[in-house]
Amino acid sequence: MKLYSYGTAPNPRKVVIFLAEKGLDYELVEVDMMKGEHKTPDFLKKNPSGKLPVLELDDGRCLAESIAICRYLEAVCPEPNLFGRDAFELGYIEMRNRQLETELWSQIGQSWVHGPVVAKMGIVKQIPEVKEASDVSVEKYYERIDKELAESEFVAGDRFTVADITLVTGIDFATTLVGLKPDDS
Repeated sequence: MKLYSYGTAPNPRKVVIFLAEKGLDYELVEVDMMKGEHKTPDFLKKNPSGKLPVLELDDGRCLAESIAICRYLEAVCPEPNLFGRDAFELGYIEMRNRQLETELWSQIGQSWVHGPVVAKMGIVKQIPEVKEASDVSVEKYYERIDKELAESEFVAGDRFTVADITLVTGIDFATTLVGLKPDDS
């Protein structure tokens, strides 16, 4: 199988980490988003949305969206389990993962879109107040997750799960490309 990715993008990195946790072999195909390679006719045949990541199976079928890809990988390689072993754990891990996506990643995304890197591209009208509000929301979420992780080593229970991958890739993107580094103290 092939994973179409872009090195610094958080969603493809989520799948790269998931694949590593599963110990699965794959071919990594870098797609340069800055050059618009994700919008070419050939790529759009794999994912009409023109987004990354895309997992191309050996038979040519393609899956897009990081969590959909991770769910597929969990189904074909159930161990180590990263989505939950029983009904409650499945629901709890899903809940925590969705909270991270909707409460943290969405705000990081707004800070990215209205920040200096995207501003240089000139593709989105910059609204500084949106970045400021999003930065505050991210900082508050960092404080919340810091308190939670003081009580538990992992985001969603007593073991490493997809929610931990979502947290790590979100914070890494926020730190390296958005300038929103958590307080290390």
